[in-house]
Amino acid sequence: MLRRLVLFGLLGLLAACATASRLDAASDVHALLVAIRDEDRTAFDARVDREALKAEIASRLARETSRLKIEGLDLGRLGVVAAPALANFAGDTLIQPRVFRQVAEAYGYSRDKPLPGTVAIASRLKAMPDGRVCATVEKDGPCVLIFTRNAEGRWRLSGFEGDLSSLKIRL
Repeated sequence: MLRRLVLFGLLGLLAACATASRLDAASDVHALLVAIRDEDRTAFDARVDREALKAEIASRLARETSRLKIEGLDLGRLGVVAAPALANFAGDTLIQPRVFRQVAEAYGYSRDKPLPGTVAIASRLKAMPDGRVCATVEKDGPCVLIFTRNAEGRWRLSGFEGDLSSLKIRL
C-alpha cells in the first residue's frame, strides 16, 4: 500500500512538472505569436533557435528530396549534395515571421482575432520525454512546432514537424 502511495505521489509530481513546463513555455510561445502577428523580425529572432530550426528544416527537405524518383532516376544523392544549400535557403528565406504567420493561421490565430492567453496556449502544448515541449493543432494530435529551453531559461522555437508545404513565402 505504501508503495502505491509513493508511486502515485511521484506520478503526481512528474505531472506537475510537465504542467509547469507547459505553462512556462506558453508565455514564450505567446511572445512568439505576437512577434509573428506584428511581423517584428527582432522579437521573432529572439524567440527562434535559428540554427536548430534551419538544420531541422534542411534535413527534412533533404529527406523529401531523397525520396524523389523520376523515371527510374534516383535523386537521393541530389538531396545529400544539396543539403548545405537547402540549409542556407531554409535559414535565410523560410525562417521569418511572415512565413510562420501561415502556420499560426492554421492554428486559428489571425491578425483580426485576439491572441489566446498563456493558459489556453499551454493546453495546446505537450511535454516531450526529452524536456522539450511541442505545439499541436488538435489536443492529442501530432507535434507541429517544437520548443527547447535555452540556457537563459527561455523557450525558443527549435523544430518544425508540420507539413513543409505550409512554409510558403507570400509576396
